[in-house]
Amino acid sequence: MFITPAFAQTAGGQASGAGVLVQMAPLVLIFVVFYFLLIRPQQKKLKDHKTKIDAVKKGDQVVTGGGLVGKVVRVDEIYADVELAPGMKVKAVKSTLTDVIDPATAKPAND
Repeated sequence: MFITPAFAQTAGGQASGAGVLVQMAPLVLIFVVFYFLLIRPQQKKLKDHKTKIDAVKKGDQVVTGGGLVGKVVRVDEIYADVELAPGMKVKAVKSTLTDVIDPATAKPAND
């Protein structure tokens, strides 16, 4: 009356090529979804922001990383001099500028 346990094994003990493909398919699918929903839009947004900041010129109204709004007085490769109030200028690193405000819709920052 002794029953011996039976263990199911695949013949040869090797996984077939289709089995590996089935195991990898969900991982590939997850990566593709992440790429199109998260990575690609973020790269596009960063590229648009970089072009906007690189195009800053004298007279533009900008928002700094600290939330200060001012008018650009002078620009070079790395820095931008921003006038926050009449006679009050600060030097900001261009990469810390967060936004360039459209002059057609914006109120003057220094008035």
